[in-house]
Amino acid sequence: MSQETINKLHPGAVLNFGELLFRVSLDGEKRWLKENNVPFFIGGAELNVATALSLWGVPTQYFTALPANDMSAQTTSFLNDKGIATPHIYYHGNRVGLYFLTKGADLKNNSLIYDRAGSAFSELKPGMIDWDQVLDGVSWFNFSAICPAISQNVADVCEEALMAASRKNITISIDLNYRAKLWQYDKQPHEVVPQLAKYCDLIMGNIWAAEKMLDIPVSADLHPEASKNDYLEASLNTSQQMMEHYPKCKAVANTFRFDADAGINYYTSLYTGGHLYNSAEYAHDAIINKVGSGDCFMAGLIYGFYNQHTPDQILEFATLAAFDKLFIDGDTTTKTVQEIKIRLNESTSV
Repeated sequence: MSQETINKLHPGAVLNFGELLFRVSLDGEKRWLKENNVPFFIGGAELNVATALSLWGVPTQYFTALPANDMSAQTTSFLNDKGIATPHIYYHGNRVGLYFLTKGADLKNNSLIYDRAGSAFSELKPGMIDWDQVLDGVSWFNFSAICPAISQNVADVCEEALMAASRKNITISIDLNYRAKLWQYDKQPHEVVPQLAKYCDLIMGNIWAAEKMLDIPVSADLHPEASKNDYLEASLNTSQQMMEHYPKCKAVANTFRFDADAGINYYTSLYTGGHLYNSAEYAHDAIINKVGSGDCFMAGLIYGFYNQHTPDQILEFATLAAFDKLFIDGDTTTKTVQEIKIRLNESTSV
């Protein structure tokens, strides 16, 4: 990312825009039925990013839509206590979205059940929000492709926000989260997301999400048993095509997580300044929670760019933060910058 882009970041806040969700975490052993005890977490992709950034000392704001009731008041107070500013939350509607997920399961399988129809966020429409007011004092705007998956109206609100942020020369990032169960209106992702990606300075996701959402194909020769070098070559190809399609984009980051009976392997890449950087590779035989790892990676990228770190420093910090999130039970990381840096030093000294 260019120095001109980085210079825009201070002293403004990072604003994360997305739907606040409550996660009901069922267990596979049915204890939630036998004991009437269901773990409950507050989250949502963009809020997970905001929580990590606040923990890491980055000035952080969060913008969403909530019903005007005591539950929302308690929720925003809880966020404020974590150092996340919420000065412009849009209050309307009747409910907060929920999702149910069996503990340890992935967000892409049958263990995921959404209950977010008719939520305050899903009922946002263009013209409701004064974006000039919301974006005052903001230098970075972050959102994910989960937002436009909800409805055409919410997709239009996203573009409305991106146009306002662009007028203010605010840096913009998107996480290409793909949730098949959300794309239920009459558009496919590749018909919607490219219109939003053109505003973005940083695009994060993986090569398969880029294919699904931006219509950038992955080589048919890339088979499941391909080597790390093969996947990194595919990442380079996807990143270069992305920058050709979206000239505003200054950095593309991709994650690679491979789950198998023998355990998990995880590594990432970052393409910026005409160079592809790749991280160390991490492995473990079991994980605790798959929710929020990608959000933590995005937070790590923003943290690094915001603080003007070098690309390799940005990538290694973000990668280890995201990998460690797999062993934390909640939706967001609890690891401090110091703890992550200690782990980085330990891993590089081995």
